[in-house]
Amino acid sequence: MLETAREILGWCTLINWAVLFFWWATLAVAHDGLQALHGKWFAIAPERFDEIHYRLMGEFKLGIILLNFTPYLALRAIG
Repeated sequence: MLETAREILGWCTLINWAVLFFWWATLAVAHDGLQALHGKWFAIAPERFDEIHYRLMGEFKLGIILLNFTPYLALRAIG
């Protein structure tokens, strides 16, 4: 049972890091286009667009660490 939970948390960690990397890469490559698109839909200023994404990526990364990686390490530590 612990091995299954450990395996699931390990895969969840990897998949979530891949999602975060894809999000970052998409913003790095298509920042201006995404900003223009969201700016039309929601009337968001460019500075606010960057602030929102920076904050959300940080919160997502914190969630990965707290909810996936730390429990994975704890399960590895106990056996």
